[in-house]
Amino acid sequence: MMNDKEIIASRIALELSDGDLVNLGIGIPTLVADYVPKEKKVTFQAENGIIGLGPLTEEDTNIVNAGGMKASIQKGGAFIDSLTSFTFIRGGHIDITVLGALEVDQEGSIASWIIPGKKVPGMGGAMDLVTGAKKVIIALTHTNKGQSKIMKKCSLPLTAAHQANLIVTEMAVLSVENDGLHLLEVHPGYTIDDVVKATDADLIINKVERMKGV
Repeated sequence: MMNDKEIIASRIALELSDGDLVNLGIGIPTLVADYVPKEKKVTFQAENGIIGLGPLTEEDTNIVNAGGMKASIQKGGAFIDSLTSFTFIRGGHIDITVLGALEVDQEGSIASWIIPGKKVPGMGGAMDLVTGAKKVIIALTHTNKGQSKIMKKCSLPLTAAHQANLIVTEMAVLSVENDGLHLLEVHPGYTIDDVVKATDADLIINKVERMKGV
């Protein structure tokens, strides 16, 4: 049985298409590469300077992803400098970025870099990624100790406003649209009411499907 993080990562993997250039942020997003079928040709970019990042590995390697975790590189992959890496990001060449977040709200605003009063390593490349990528997918657990992370309005300092396109949690898949936050899919272990109760944001509920891939 998959844990919450694995459920999120495996569902997001279904959003990726042949030929996509995809950036994976630290945390849950780093797991996504493990769930992409080998027959699907997706290229992963790591902002620390890898084009063609492969799945995580336990092997003794000097290759690490943006989160400092041991990773592999795909055949034909390349190592690049930071300037070139961020040229891909800021130049609009990334098809999809998958990022974690502390909070995301019904307007697609994202808070991902600081909890006031706590030490943080900095915002990293998230501010560039959410404005440079063609599609922004947020990967996060639905709640934190019972408190919703899917908000009407983010309460933490923003990484970016109105940039998230899709939100995937262990409970549901939600789409940010012009008219609000749509509930698209619910994990079979939960009901629509469970999702509504666990969500601070207002949800638009029309046709809701079983979460794909679980």
